[in-house]
Order: sequence, then C-alpha cells, then structure tokens
Amino acid sequence: MTGVLIVEDEFLVALYLEDIIAQAGHDIIGVVADRRGIDAIDRPPAVALVDLNLRDGPTGPEIARRLAERYGTAIIFVTATPDQIDRPPVTALGYIRKPFVPEDVIAAVSLAAGAHSAPRPLGLHTL
Repeated sequence: MTGVLIVEDEFLVALYLEDIIAQAGHDIIGVVADRRGIDAIDRPPAVALVDLNLRDGPTGPEIARRLAERYGTAIIFVTATPDQIDRPPVTALGYIRKPFVPEDVIAAVSLAAGAHSAPRPLGLHTL
C-alpha cells in the first residue's frame, strides 16, 4: 500500500481524488490546500498529487519541490494549467490535465509507486 498525499484546494476535486486513490487500494496520508498544510502531515508520502494554484496562490510547484527534497516523494501534477509548472523537482513524473479520468490517476500512482509492470498512462504527460 502506497501512501499518497493530495495537494488540492478545491474540495470536490480533492474528495474525488481521495475516492479514486482509496478504491485503488492506496493509503491516503492526507489532503492539504496550501503551504501551511504540508507542515501538518504526520508521515512522508511516497506519492503526491499536486495542483498548481492553491488557496495561498500558485504555490503547488514550491510544495512539490519541498516534498521531493524532504522526503523523496514522487510528484504527479494534476492541473488545468501545465504551462505554469516551472522548475519541477527531479522526482516529478509529469502531469495529468484536468479534467482527468480515474484510470489515468490510478495508473500514474501505480507507476509512481514503483509498479514496474504498470504502463505509462496516456494521460500522464512528461514535463
């Protein structure tokens, strides 16, 4: 079971992602909506699904870098504005464009979690 952190400020989107990830058998570490929320997580996430524009502004890329540097977290950006991704962390696998399909999210998390047999999902774009 892979620990997944959701970094998303839109409540319904976060809830939907949480449901998709839990039904796929992964453990949800938490949902955070801004930079401050990252300090409240209680264990390192293996994978983070990160939106770019959050409650405190366009802080998603900064949060992604902090997670990658601090924990080695694999990052998957989930965004409608991928052109705003600047200086992605080395652990970033790419981005999934909103609106997304659940299968792409599940496949991307499986790939990030190290499932070597998982094919790269068509909806996961490289940076």
